[in-house]
Amino acid sequence: MKKILTIVLTFLAGSLQAQQFVHPGMMQTREDLAYMKQQVLSGKEPWKNAYAKLQKNTSLDFKPSPRAHISIGPYGANSSGGRELSMSANAVYDHALMWYITGNKAYAAKAIEILNAWAYRLWDFDDNNAKLSVALTAYYFLNAAEILKYSDSGWKQEDMEQFKRLMLTVYYPTVKDFFTEANGNWDAAIINTLLCIGVFTDNREIFNSAVERFYRGPGNSGITKYIYSNGQVQETTRDWGHVQLGIGEFAKAAQVAWTQGEDFYGAANNRLALGYEYTAKFMLGGEIPVYGVLSHRAKEHYRDIYESIYHHYHEVKGLEMPFTKRVLDEHTRRDSAVDVLMGIRAPLKTKPVKTAFLPYAPLRGALEKAVEEAPASSVVITPGGNIQQALDAAAGTGKWVVLDTGVHILKAPLKMPGGVTLAGKGNRSILILSPEQRTKTIVNADSTMHDVTIRDLLIEGAVSPVTNNDPNADRRNRSYMNAPSREGILFMSDRAGQMRNIRFVRLTVQNFTKNGVSVRGAENVTVEECDFSDNGSSVVPGAGFHHNLHLSHVQGVSVKNSRFDTSPWGSGIDLSFCTNAGVEGNETARNKLSGIRCTESSNVRFRNNLSEGNDENGLRLDALMDGVKNFTLEKNITQYNGGAGVFISHPKAGKVLQHSEQGNGK
Repeated sequence: MKKILTIVLTFLAGSLQAQQFVHPGMMQTREDLAYMKQQVLSGKEPWKNAYAKLQKNTSLDFKPSPRAHISIGPYGANSSGGRELSMSANAVYDHALMWYITGNKAYAAKAIEILNAWAYRLWDFDDNNAKLSVALTAYYFLNAAEILKYSDSGWKQEDMEQFKRLMLTVYYPTVKDFFTEANGNWDAAIINTLLCIGVFTDNREIFNSAVERFYRGPGNSGITKYIYSNGQVQETTRDWGHVQLGIGEFAKAAQVAWTQGEDFYGAANNRLALGYEYTAKFMLGGEIPVYGVLSHRAKEHYRDIYESIYHHYHEVKGLEMPFTKRVLDEHTRRDSAVDVLMGIRAPLKTKPVKTAFLPYAPLRGALEKAVEEAPASSVVITPGGNIQQALDAAAGTGKWVVLDTGVHILKAPLKMPGGVTLAGKGNRSILILSPEQRTKTIVNADSTMHDVTIRDLLIEGAVSPVTNNDPNADRRNRSYMNAPSREGILFMSDRAGQMRNIRFVRLTVQNFTKNGVSVRGAENVTVEECDFSDNGSSVVPGAGFHHNLHLSHVQGVSVKNSRFDTSPWGSGIDLSFCTNAGVEGNETARNKLSGIRCTESSNVRFRNNLSEGNDENGLRLDALMDGVKNFTLEKNITQYNGGAGVFISHPKAGKVLQHSEQGNGK
């Protein structure tokens, strides 16, 4: 018994030791702080200039104005106490850094005065920006507190306990449940805040909740939700102030996590670096790939967020970041203070191995211009023209009906006959239902429709073709049972194989509350280089019933090199009762359910697909009765999904070859 007890106690002691935090352990370790101080006192650049800026900005005459209640509306409207809190947050960190560098106790005393003023006064937060206010100020308070606590600052133990009480009973309850409904920059800031609260209070549970959120957050949370595989940031269609806010908060979180031995930087093949390079390239005047309407708002203002990212990826990971370096050299470093002082950490003892930067994922869907020229015999329809009449006249001839650039508004669904191609001239050829319509956009004219192609066209599901500059707004409006019931393409017959030879090429279908594209009962369906995204809301008959791409009772399926992302309530691809299906080279990301779901099907192949950041599974093979037979999973990447990377229910005969999984949940 004594031996067993000894083993158990030894194991527990080892576990507890493994759970201990590094202190000081947020943006800088003790070694980092000492290195920073040494460089400043030695007069080396860029520390010398940064310190001069810090010294100029830090006044011992600062007086905190604490409030019991903080209330801030959207964009700072009707603020009560918000400005005072923000000023104190910045001031306390500045004074703590000045104390550490100079050893002047006056700076320590002022920092302690600010912390104590709020710790003994603040009771609660309220109104629209309560969570954001907490998330954007806690970082400064906590980093200052960490420096003061682990130096000879003179901060009394009872005052430390009161500050801890403020963090655990006022700050933490406000943000502990995150805010998935907001754009992802809110949760990015909350992740950073909870990491810091966890470190300061030595609370592993709080710290780990932030780690989980970073890797696998639902809704708009998490690294693969905020930065896409092409480098695009969630706020790219909104403005560049919010883009930089979000990636800046993720950068802070990555630095805190790294201090505690957790590598956020490396997640999803250095996704954070990709987002920074994408952002810096555009702000410097370069061209970037983008889904949606690219915003140019606030691109002239560079936030001071680039130092720590460049330092880590270049010095630790050996990754070249030319655009980020240019932003530092040409725009931010000359005016920076805190970002330089806390962003450049103590050098590693070993030199990094140089690594290559991953290229952007190519754009899918309708491009700015059609890749393939329409035949000379094509019928061109200008906006306002009779598309249905042209399709009927071309039926069975193999001719193309081409929609000219502009918005084509439908008063009723188009009925697609066989033997015809419906094309656009790229993503500026827009097909949309009139606002009052609650129906499908395109349907099959009869149950034996065959030899049909739809290509190089944007089919819009929103009631207006104007893209909202807040990318989250439309998703919120489509997440209720009373949202307008509109569907993209619905081709439906009564028997498997009754419709034949259906092709979708470089087609974009987006923002439908029901399915983006649904084909039921067909033979030979091909999807190539398409983008079916943001489709499938919670309209009747309910959430989870509609998807970006839905194929049922189809014999012969080829889905290649396409994108099926961000279904608010469905999956990226949903296959049921299909045979001889090949799904290859696609991206299925940020969907509410699974990236790819397949059930009651046979002879299916999933190869070289990326399924990331889905709230449930990356790739799910379901068995409602017979399940999926004769499947092959080969060289797929499933990463940072909330559920399993691959979920197989009641597996039948199948192969899993060279499959890559990382960072998934259950």
